[in-house]
Amino acid sequence: MLPTGLLRQSGYRSLTKTSSLQPVLSRQIPLAVSSQSSRSKRNYAAVSEKKPKLVDLSRELYHRALAHPFHPPVIITPWDTHQPKQAGNTVLRSASYAVSFSDHAGTHVDAPKHFDATPGALSVDQMPLETFYTEAIALDLSHAELGAAITVPEMEEALKKSGQEIKEGDTVLLWMAFNKRVDFDDPRWQHDFPGLALESVHWLADKGCKLFGVEAVSPSPEGELNFQAHNACGERGITHMEGLDNLEQVVGKGRFRFIGFPLKFRGGSGSPIRAVAVFE
Repeated sequence: MLPTGLLRQSGYRSLTKTSSLQPVLSRQIPLAVSSQSSRSKRNYAAVSEKKPKLVDLSRELYHRALAHPFHPPVIITPWDTHQPKQAGNTVLRSASYAVSFSDHAGTHVDAPKHFDATPGALSVDQMPLETFYTEAIALDLSHAELGAAITVPEMEEALKKSGQEIKEGDTVLLWMAFNKRVDFDDPRWQHDFPGLALESVHWLADKGCKLFGVEAVSPSPEGELNFQAHNACGERGITHMEGLDNLEQVVGKGRFRFIGFPLKFRGGSGSPIRAVAVFE
C-alpha cells in the first residue's frame, strides 16, 4: 500500500482500509515502463536541463552615474517608499522611483539619428530588432594605451589571434581593458579612453560588421577622432554601442549570440540596453 503522503502528492484522496488499492492504481498509474520509454525520458531530461551560459555585458544604472560629458547624469530619486495603500481590507505597500537620464545613459546603443542629420535617419524605435540579435565575436585589444587610436594592423592582428572571422551582419565587441584600468566613478573615465582610428571603423564596415561595441563612452579617443568615427558610422550605415562591461569574459571564447534590445523611445537618438552574450 502506498503511504498516505504519497497518495496526497499523487492527487488521490485517502482510501479506507476496506478499499481496494490495486484497481485504482492500475487505472491511474502505469506500473511498468518499457526500457525504451525510460531511455527516452532520460534523454529528454538531459536535453531539457542543458541551459545556455549568459554573460551580462551591461553596466549598472545608479544615481549620479557618470555619462558622456555631452549628456546629463543619471538621476534616480524615491517616488513611492512603501507607504500603505488600502483597498477594502487589503493593504499594499509598494515602492517606485522617479528616473531621469539621457537616451545615451549607461550601456547603450547609438541610433543613426544620433550622428546623421539627414532627414529620415532612423531613430532607435525604427531600427530593426534583428540589429540587436546577432552572432558575435570579441577581439582582445587590451594592449592599447589610454588615449590611443587603434590601427588597422592592430585590428587584423587581434582578429587573427581570435581564430575567428567577421561575417556579414556580425556584432564585434572590442575589449580594451579600459574598465579594469579606470574605475567608473573616476572622472578620467569620461576622457582618457582608447578607441578606434578612423580607418579601423571603415575596416569593420568593410568586413560586414553592422554593430560594434566598446567599454568607453565613445568609440574613438576624445576629440576630433571621436567625431570622425561617429560620422563614419553614418556614412557606412553601421552603428555602435558604448559603456559595455565584462568583455574579458567573452574574449577568446569563439562565436556567441549577442542580445541587446533597446527601449522603444519614440524618435530617440539612442537607448540604454541590457547587453548579454549567450553561449549555447
